[in-house]
Amino acid sequence: MRGVTEDVQTDEAPLLDELMPWSVAPMRLGRSWIVAPDVRTLRERWNRLVAADAAEREALFRPSRARTPSSSVAALPGQRTGTVRLARETGPCPEPVRLAHGPFDEQWLLPDHRLIDIARPELWRVADERQLFAVEQGYVPGAADPTGPTGPALLVTAALPDGRSPAGRPGRIRPLFRRPGGEEPNLAPGLLPLLGERYGGRVAPEDVLAWALAAGRPSPAGCRVPLPADPAVWAAGVELGRRLTEIQLRGARGGERPRLPGGRRPYVRAAIPARPASLSYEPGEETLSLGEGRISPVPAEAWEFHVGGVRMLEQWFAHRTAPAEPGSLEAIGPAVWPQEWTSELLELITVLALLGRLAPRRAALAAGPLLTPGALREAGVLPVPDAARRPASVLDHQEEGPEGQFALL
Repeated sequence: MRGVTEDVQTDEAPLLDELMPWSVAPMRLGRSWIVAPDVRTLRERWNRLVAADAAEREALFRPSRARTPSSSVAALPGQRTGTVRLARETGPCPEPVRLAHGPFDEQWLLPDHRLIDIARPELWRVADERQLFAVEQGYVPGAADPTGPTGPALLVTAALPDGRSPAGRPGRIRPLFRRPGGEEPNLAPGLLPLLGERYGGRVAPEDVLAWALAAGRPSPAGCRVPLPADPAVWAAGVELGRRLTEIQLRGARGGERPRLPGGRRPYVRAAIPARPASLSYEPGEETLSLGEGRISPVPAEAWEFHVGGVRMLEQWFAHRTAPAEPGSLEAIGPAVWPQEWTSELLELITVLALLGRLAPRRAALAAGPLLTPGALREAGVLPVPDAARRPASVLDHQEEGPEGQFALL
C-alpha cells in the first residue's frame, strides 16, 4: 500500500470520531437529587417524594422544560420502572444502577426515565456485561501534555457513563460495541482488517481502544489517535493501553482490583470525622487530611491527578460534602460519613496513583511514522459511511411505553 509509512504530523492523525464513529452526547440529568454516592440515600429521597402531596411533590421534583411530574414517557431500555405519570406514582423505589458520574466518580442513579431530562436510551440498549464505554473529555485550551494539569483526553469505564466533563466542556461517549453481547464493534468499517495486515496478526476491538487510551491526544477538533506504521510501536502502545484499561475498570470484566506495587497501600491513620469540612494534602508526609481524619501513604501522583484541569480527589470530596438547600431532596443524605465512602476513597487513591505513574510512559509513546490519511482513504476506511455514525437497530425485547403500553415495533 503506497504512502503508508510517510511521516505526518500528529495533528494530521485521524480523529477518534473517525475510528469509533458512533458517539452519543452526554446525558442531561436535569436534577441532581437522582444521583447519590450511596443507595440508601436514593431510596430515602424517593420515599420522601412519593409521600408528598401534589404541590410539595412538584416542588421537590424540580420541574424543567423536559420533565415535570406530569410528563408521559417510556421506560428506559432494560429497566423495570413504572411508566405511569410520576404525579400518580406510589410504588417502591426503582433499583438504583451504577453510574460513572464524570471521571473516576462511580455513584448511583435512579434509572427512571420520568426523572431524567435526556437519558440517551441508545446507550442503555447496549449497556451489558461485555460493553466498555470510551468517554472523550472536553477539550481544554493548552491541553497537550498527559502528565500536566489537564490530564488524559480519553477515559474508559464499564459503568454506564453520564459523560460529565469537570471542565464544563462536553465530550462524547463512544460504546466499544454497537449491539449487546459484544457484537458489531463500533469501529470504522475496514479498520480491523487494515490494522491486522499492517501489524501482522489479529487485531481485536479492545486493542484499538487500548491504543487510543495510550496514544490519544487532545486537539480543538477532538481526540486525535495517530496510528503507527511500526508493528513494535503498536504492540507497546496496546500493552500500555490494556494496563490503563485494567486500572480504570477496577476489577470489572473479570480483571484484578488495582494495587500499588511493593505492598504499599493507603490506610486510615486517624478516623474520618462524621462531617469532614475540608480536604488537604501534605506532600512531605504523603498524608491526605479530611478534617481531622488522616489517610496515608497517599502518593503525590494521586493528589496531582487532574482531568480537564480539575483535581480528581478534590472533586470526589466536593461531590460528597457540598452543602444542599435545606428541605430539598438533595439535602437528604447520610448523617455521618459512611464506611463505604472511605473504602471507595482508598481505592480511588490507588487508581489515580497507578495512572499517574503511567502518565510519563503515555507522554513518551511516540508513534513515529504513521499510517497516513491517504492510506486510510485508499483502504476504504475513510471517509466513514453515514450508517456507521448512527446507532444500530437493537430490538431484542419490548420496551414499555407511557402508561404501561408497549410500542408496536
